[in-house]
Amino acid sequence: MKLPVIKTLARLTAMGIALAVNAAAYAQAAVSPAPAAPPAGAALAIPGALDRAFGAMHAGQGSGMTMSLQLLLIMGLLTILPSLVLMMTSFTRILVVLSILRQALGLQQSPPNQVLIGLALFLSLFVMGPTLDKVNQNAVAPYSAGTINASQAISAGGQEFHAFMIRQTRTHDLAMFADMAKAPQFQNPADVPFSILLPAFVTSELKTAFQIGFMLYLPFLVIDLVVSSVLMSLGMMMMSPTIVSLPFKLLLFVLVDGWALLMGSLVSSFG
Repeated sequence: MKLPVIKTLARLTAMGIALAVNAAAYAQAAVSPAPAAPPAGAALAIPGALDRAFGAMHAGQGSGMTMSLQLLLIMGLLTILPSLVLMMTSFTRILVVLSILRQALGLQQSPPNQVLIGLALFLSLFVMGPTLDKVNQNAVAPYSAGTINASQAISAGGQEFHAFMIRQTRTHDLAMFADMAKAPQFQNPADVPFSILLPAFVTSELKTAFQIGFMLYLPFLVIDLVVSSVLMSLGMMMMSPTIVSLPFKLLLFVLVDGWALLMGSLVSSFG
């Protein structure tokens, strides 16, 4: 894995933890005994991290959301963040293809689910490396330097994920969800909202994964048919064809260097 990708993930994690800790500290301070009222016209001081996270809330500019609601909103976003990240990246396609491959080989629990999920996760990080680098340059690094606020950082990061998702989404799927939402015709791809792009992207990813899985199934299906025909011609109808064909399918997969071909094909499919 590239070092910039690791740095980007570390900064994203640190940013989320910092926001949560600062919000919790400020909420606790809000319920403590209030100090003496500041002089008239004086601005209410807010920590720098909270000022960048929620915007400056000075006296006389409106109350906005209370810190309790803001803290609740942050905790709610953190709970759905893993689901959003998994459904907005290449993880779905890779994991579905690996699961279909295991079924095509006739293996029940090998490789285990933990291995497949870990392989899909780190391969997704490899595929998403350029996108994560752009998120680091345009969102995480400026936010850490204090040149942009949290809303601008989220918007800049969302634009990079939006560009990746729109490249992998079929026009037919995008038009289908746009028609169901009765959305107006979009002038350019950047105008497509995430509410339409996200289901269209997931639908396209599943369709592509099943297409790749179908091509993977064909050679192993041929082996099953040949083994079944040979067993029937020998009168060994009580012998399970799956047990006999499994070694031949494993041998074929190893001889053609199947794992390298599969990984290369999956990565190139996101080009």
